Amino acid sequence: MSTVSLGEDLGIEASADLKQRLAAHLEDPAVALDGGAVRRVHTAAMQVLCAFFRSRAQLDRRTELVACSDALRDAARLLGLSAPLGLATTEQQTKQPVENAA
Repeated sequence: MSTVSLGEDLGIEASADLKQRLAAHLEDPAVALDGGAVRRVHTAAMQVLCAFFRSRAQLDRRTELVACSDALRDAARLLGLSAPLGLATTEQQTKQPVENAA
């Protein structure tokens, strides 16, 4: 299984680089994304992650987040992307109010 670190910064300016790094692993049989160090997240990076997960699923390839920082988990929850990214949601998480992301 290939492991790809997502790094600390998934801001908009990092999205193109993230897309290139992930594209190199599109055909790998199994990929683990390490999001444990993520501290900053932008919607553009979340779109890249969702597209990567979707493309790999269409190729019948396994993809998972092996570590997920609070920042990454919160961004996924706020954007309604927990399920597409394979993040389990608890009843408590789904009942939390949505913060102002602006």
